[in-house]
Amino acid sequence: MTRITVLPHPELCPEGAQIEAQPGKTLCDTLLESGIEIEHACERSCACTTCHVVIREGFNALAPAEESEDDLLDRAWGLEPTSRLACQTVVNETPLVIEIPKYTINMAKEGHQK
Repeated sequence: MTRITVLPHPELCPEGAQIEAQPGKTLCDTLLESGIEIEHACERSCACTTCHVVIREGFNALAPAEESEDDLLDRAWGLEPTSRLACQTVVNETPLVIEIPKYTINMAKEGHQK
């Protein structure tokens, strides 16, 4: 198992979290299975940017993003050099520290609080 540290997010994970991930699974699936309800409006098909995360530690150990992911990331709010889409990021053996941005491009989410 691989340790994933999720930094605090005001709505999704106010206290932050330490979770164990199965290598070979996507970061999005791992977060959802751990009760962290990250947005994924396209149902993990690499067609939106709502599952955008910033990899704070462990980025260089991940497989590089494919061109389709890079093209979408250009539209993500708060893009950083270590940004990835959680639906496309496959966990390996390297521990990760991730930050879920406060905002996503999906501002029409039901129950969204400003």
